[in-house]
Amino acid sequence: MLHLDGTELASRLVRSTLIECLERAFASEAATPVRQRYDLGGDGAGKTLLVMPGWRTNGSLGVKLVTVFPDNALRSLPAVHACYVLFDANTGEPRAMLDGNELTLRRTGAASALAAKYLARAAAERLLMVGTGELAPHVILSHAAVRPIRSVRIWGRRIEKAREVAAALRGHEFSVDVCGDLESGVAWADIVSCATLSQAPLIEGRWLRPGQHLDLIGAFRPTMREADDEAIRKADLYVDTRAGALVEAGELVQTLAAGVIQPSDIRGELSELTRGLVRGRTSNDAITLFKSVGTAIEDLAAAELAVSS
Repeated sequence: MLHLDGTELASRLVRSTLIECLERAFASEAATPVRQRYDLGGDGAGKTLLVMPGWRTNGSLGVKLVTVFPDNALRSLPAVHACYVLFDANTGEPRAMLDGNELTLRRTGAASALAAKYLARAAAERLLMVGTGELAPHVILSHAAVRPIRSVRIWGRRIEKAREVAAALRGHEFSVDVCGDLESGVAWADIVSCATLSQAPLIEGRWLRPGQHLDLIGAFRPTMREADDEAIRKADLYVDTRAGALVEAGELVQTLAAGVIQPSDIRGELSELTRGLVRGRTSNDAITLFKSVGTAIEDLAAAELAVSS
């Protein structure tokens, strides 16, 4: 059985190729049950186990196991750990074991970039990254693969972490600076990407202006959210999958419960965008919002690409 660690996996998952691979995957047929989430213990720390299977008939079968321990930051450890096992769907034989962390980071960034390909303005040049975790550089570099990003600003609750992320991104074809004020950073940006574990809204709808694209990645539980009701109300809404987002995404679960939006306000999901069944951005002045909680088709497609490379 093939074993791919994070370094080897990174070399096989070139961002532009991975984005194209996800685009084909969302446009094709695959079985991707809604992931199972298990809360671990009652200590209030939000420890979670996620199980994400996916398969193609006469193709591949895979499953990702993910743990999310938010308090790991206090131990100087990543909040998320994962592994992925790829099987032959015909025989059930294990084909490969992959580093799930690197797989998740790269496919998550690629999914946001794929959505931006349909939803962000073609001339979008300024990107605000909200969040300073491991995912931040992957989101930035993935967006830069589909849009002409020239300037990046990074905001985090701890400015020293924002400086670390900025320093790690020096040398690319865009400038990188730290953002000290979130409101002004949002006003400046063409694309606002959020990848945090926030329990309360960070982005306020009154800050948004026509033409922006809001990319919400971090909130994967109904109690979490990164944008307030006004942001959800005023934007054209898209999701990775309705099945996952309408159950797990706090921004949507909470605004639906409050009557701020209706399920019909979700204009489309990635499978519909990639198949041409729904329109993406309708005008330069539209405010678009993409909410992702992750789906197993992304992992399966990325694993297949890595094993075939």
